[in-house]
Amino acid sequence: MSSHDTTTETADIVVIGAGLSGVGAATYLTNDFPDKKVLLLEGRDSIGGTWDLFRYPGIRSDDAVHHYGYEFKPWLHDDAIAAGPLIRGYMEETVTEFGLDKILRLRHRVTAADWSSTEARWTLGVTATDEDGTESHKTITAKFVFSSTGYYRYDQGFEPHFEGRDDFEGDILHPQHWPEDYDYSGKRVVIIGSGATAVTMLPAMLVGEGAAAHVTMLQRTPSYIASIPRVDKVAQRLMTLFGVKRGYAMTRRKNIWRDHFLVTVMVRFPNLGRKLMRSLTTKELPAGYPVDTHFSPPYSPWDQRLCATPDGDFFQAIRERDADVVTDQIDRFTTEGILLRSGRTLEADVIVTATGLIMQMLGGIKPTVDGTPVHVADTVLYHGSLLSGVPNWAMMLGFTKATWTLRIRNVTRLVADVIREMDRNGYDTAVPVPPAGMPTRDLFDLTSGYMQRAKSELPSQGKGKPWRMHTTFVRDNRLFRGRLVHRDLRFSKRAVESPHLVDVEAAS
Repeated sequence: MSSHDTTTETADIVVIGAGLSGVGAATYLTNDFPDKKVLLLEGRDSIGGTWDLFRYPGIRSDDAVHHYGYEFKPWLHDDAIAAGPLIRGYMEETVTEFGLDKILRLRHRVTAADWSSTEARWTLGVTATDEDGTESHKTITAKFVFSSTGYYRYDQGFEPHFEGRDDFEGDILHPQHWPEDYDYSGKRVVIIGSGATAVTMLPAMLVGEGAAAHVTMLQRTPSYIASIPRVDKVAQRLMTLFGVKRGYAMTRRKNIWRDHFLVTVMVRFPNLGRKLMRSLTTKELPAGYPVDTHFSPPYSPWDQRLCATPDGDFFQAIRERDADVVTDQIDRFTTEGILLRSGRTLEADVIVTATGLIMQMLGGIKPTVDGTPVHVADTVLYHGSLLSGVPNWAMMLGFTKATWTLRIRNVTRLVADVIREMDRNGYDTAVPVPPAGMPTRDLFDLTSGYMQRAKSELPSQGKGKPWRMHTTFVRDNRLFRGRLVHRDLRFSKRAVESPHLVDVEAAS
């Protein structure tokens, strides 16, 4: 049921998306600006983003929540590598503890965003859905928009074409749309893919009373898989010795520098990285196991993200349970399973297509500026956050070689500095303008399939500060030191008052 009645609400700052980044950004911004009206909009009927959407077996973090979570709210659970429900609970606690429930608008999906230079405001078209399913259309105007919509489509995962798909007589499932209470007990399962989702699902589907009979991970190309501790005993010790607040801060620093060191070594010395990963993997598997066939990728470590297996549960499933890995290419689906190019048939009752994500910027919103559509791929990011030529709009993008969410504080600090600059000087508009002829480069540096498929839709980065973004926290954090309001960020008052752009450095 749909209603066409339109209501209007005004705000100073609107945060779009109530996933981990959006909840974090809203917490920082409400603290930075207690006198401004901040709204947190979420299109789904609950917060959580990825951790509410994905419900496949074993859903968990790849990084320790001590630094994947918020610096302002210590992670106290014993599991550092945490299951999805634990992370959702942590976010729900954050919303309540920091009063975000007062500004949260669930089932408010932003469908349009239009900037008016005359009004110096964004007008957001919003579809609001009541609990009974009745839709209404709202308008929310905002002086500043912070997009924390994630980097992939929520309504659709990536599935390549498989010849004979309709012939298969069992169930074909995508992890992004896992059926509630799906029963796979006693079934033969083939998981297509070798990324984090497949590595998570394989051991999880072999545990408990509802375990599958056998699980095969079918991969075209191997991935690097690293065993990491599920429980961080050092973190527990630090918080016991120094108290929760100080111990948690020390744990975050420990994890950040540990990860930075490992990534730096592997990137600078890829052959050493290959040998190290092979040695560690060999120790996890039975003697004589064909490690080079199934666990030696053709690319260097960190050309794609490493997959984590807490306490080596993935390798344990291969050693001790009914699990195996097959490296081959699919010829076609058959009535009973999958025919491989080698001629072998994998019999299956369930096929899981863990074949990846579809990247999407700004949650699919297509902004316009004074009626002109914004093509995100044509923009360059200021500090990896503000879109060139787009007024008063920030987007949250994280790291590819570090924990994604470590950027939240720096991005919101940039936004706060920009807003304060406007408030001090009576400006209404802030627009990043790159220097003429500045060379640009790709934003991300991974060779993963979902990244490569989306290259034509991603913004670019430039050369040097403030147009550069690094892929690790330690290096990128250095770019956020000192004054963030640069001469390439142009401020102006509303056109009716002053139609001329004001260069901030010239004005000061």
